[in-house]
Amino acid sequence: MILRGARVALGAESSERIDLEIRRGHVRWTGRSGDGRELNLDGHLILPGLINCHDHLEFNLFPRLGHGPYPNAAAWAEDIYRPDRSPVKEQLAVPKAIRLMWGGLKNLLSGVTTVAHHNPYEPAVFQQDFPVRVVERFGWAHSLRFCPDLVDRFRATPKRWPFLVHAAEGIDARAASEIRELDEAGVLTSRTVVIHGVAVGCDALRILLQRRAALVWCPSSNLFLLSRTVRPEVLHSGLAIGLGTDSALTGQGDLACELKVARTAGQLSAEEIYPMVTTQAARILRIKRGEGEIRDDGLADLLVVADAGQSPAQALQEYSPDLVILGGRIQLISERLAPKIHSKLTAHLYRIDVDGRGSWLVNVDVARLVQATEPVLGPNFRLAGRRVRA
Repeated sequence: MILRGARVALGAESSERIDLEIRRGHVRWTGRSGDGRELNLDGHLILPGLINCHDHLEFNLFPRLGHGPYPNAAAWAEDIYRPDRSPVKEQLAVPKAIRLMWGGLKNLLSGVTTVAHHNPYEPAVFQQDFPVRVVERFGWAHSLRFCPDLVDRFRATPKRWPFLVHAAEGIDARAASEIRELDEAGVLTSRTVVIHGVAVGCDALRILLQRRAALVWCPSSNLFLLSRTVRPEVLHSGLAIGLGTDSALTGQGDLACELKVARTAGQLSAEEIYPMVTTQAARILRIKRGEGEIRDDGLADLLVVADAGQSPAQALQEYSPDLVILGGRIQLISERLAPKIHSKLTAHLYRIDVDGRGSWLVNVDVARLVQATEPVLGPNFRLAGRRVRA
């Protein structure tokens, strides 16, 4: 497949008009005429597929639960976890594999090609035509409060893998103490990825910087639970930060929504946010095959949007995917673009309508998911807060 006529993002502020050849799932800089099916993408900008650094994929059919603000995430969990009552009872009755697929679809619809799922890796689901790439090599614990074997999990994680843990997710002294507790337990190192970090103050920030740990920021989830998010001094400290959506239990929507919230809540420029879903996100998650960038011989994980003449970073502040390619295979295409390319390239796709967002063709059998979900949740169920139809 050869992509012609588009600008190609080379960084947050730079791009060039380059023809890309996709061969065996990887990018080649120069498309050679006659070597594959051509896609004319004149009027488009090709971005690296986005990276969502934190999601719980099986919880994206849930409504937001809870009535904050809470002092910490543990208090929220104790308030909302009622597995024998609605709506949790019905949600958990949907087969987990179906819920995971919906979570992957939520990410695909916002141009995500790689997601960090903060729960056990499910090879039977994630390696069978899943909509997005799920990080496989990682260690994790839920949190200090809910994971008594946290230290053992950290030690069992291969040293080249990231170790992900919820911490400092609160506004009280208990949440504020968690960074020091992790450090004293010996689990705060350069491979530790702290999820949330709302309670990180000056002392905790100093420790994180000394240990060269990383942070994943989920601003809409923080604001819903706690009515505040990560402090500006943390966001501007030089700490490695990635952006995550969290699940629909607390997050506002998909990564497109989160990018808007991040710009406002963090008072950051588009150029400061761009690495949080591209190159810096890849470094935090220790994925090195070309995720988060467009490079010669890198993975062909690409997001294509309409070109309004903006920088790549600015384009992500207000966008709708026209095309998403994962490992060289079309996973999503807009109804506007689909008629312009060869039908053989889209024969494997299915239609989806999303209220307030639009219609696409996606590499997910949406009708099958709907048929498995409606008998349990009814016809008005929502994916990350929005109605969907096949």
